[in-house]
Amino acid sequence: MSTTLPTSAAEAAPAPAASRRRHDAGVRAFASDNASGMHPDVLAALVAANGGHVGSYGGDPYTAALEASLREHFGPDAESFPVLTGTGANVVALQALTQRWESVLVSSDAHVLLDEGGAPEHVAGTKLIPLPSPDGLIDPADLERAVTAASSPMAAPVGALSLTQSTELGTVYSVEHLTQLCRTAHRLGLRVHVDGARLANAAVSLGTDLGDITTAVGVDAVSFGGTKNGGAIAEVVVVTAPGSAPGVGRLRKQSLQLTSKARFVSAQLLALLEGDLWQRNAAAANTSAARLAAGVQALDGARLTRPVQSNGVFAELPAAVAARAAARVPFHVWDAHRGPDTVEVRWVCSFDTEPADVDGLLAVVAEELAAHRGGA
Repeated sequence: MSTTLPTSAAEAAPAPAASRRRHDAGVRAFASDNASGMHPDVLAALVAANGGHVGSYGGDPYTAALEASLREHFGPDAESFPVLTGTGANVVALQALTQRWESVLVSSDAHVLLDEGGAPEHVAGTKLIPLPSPDGLIDPADLERAVTAASSPMAAPVGALSLTQSTELGTVYSVEHLTQLCRTAHRLGLRVHVDGARLANAAVSLGTDLGDITTAVGVDAVSFGGTKNGGAIAEVVVVTAPGSAPGVGRLRKQSLQLTSKARFVSAQLLALLEGDLWQRNAAAANTSAARLAAGVQALDGARLTRPVQSNGVFAELPAAVAARAAARVPFHVWDAHRGPDTVEVRWVCSFDTEPADVDGLLAVVAEELAAHRGGA
């Protein structure tokens, strides 16, 4: 049986994109900034990177250009290693910063602790020790106490501190707070890692560049994320100074994070970083969160539970209201046991969240609150 191949570009052309779509592109959600699509400029960068043959495994002009671009933000000595996932970036970085017998201090709310399926422990063999973190922020005094407590020969000595910026609770470490934490950690012999899945949102919130809240304050390695900021599979480990996180390149391969067609990861990050797209996207998400927070404060029956400093908004709602509202506009319950018949919800704004989307969510919540008060 013979196979007939297309004889022209027209015959080989794929079906229109709309006919291949498997979702309703009109749905707007506040469950996560992972739910959004790609910024058109990032998508265009992927198309531009396609075609022809270039070197694989990072030996391509896009990855070389990405390293140069990252050095403009993180300093002239920064080294970069594109990876496939945020979890992979964290695992690779933490392995490079610690010895096998050492532990890592993290926030009690840290994504690396609660939402990565035990990957640091399973893949890296790294014990994570949670610290108290009101509103997601670690206090330097707690850091010092934990290091002292782990000095026993029966404990796993601490090798690194991992911070999340912005935090899982939508808050942001100030430059002064970061400086104090890094100085304390280095004095105690620790290296410092930043999980920067939303680092762009934090930088925009503080009015700084990316390096001002990492390299300049003493951070040793960063998991810098572009996926939540308009990319898709756009993550990179940045080592801020030579020797501060040795072996990242080898560990990336051993941790299954070295992709052969690295140009497609690098091209996305380049699109975000070479201009100000990373800032514009983060600013748009943060602005939408501020609009949402202001609207929540005006609702009878809703209450903000955390400071709103980036693109996440946390609020308290009656459980029945949260369930009905989330069925209409998707979002997550953060704490299902906030109080009797009360839950804490999380709303996350994305780079493409429009004012109309925010106002629509507020209208839905207002309607459900009114129905709840009326006994419906």
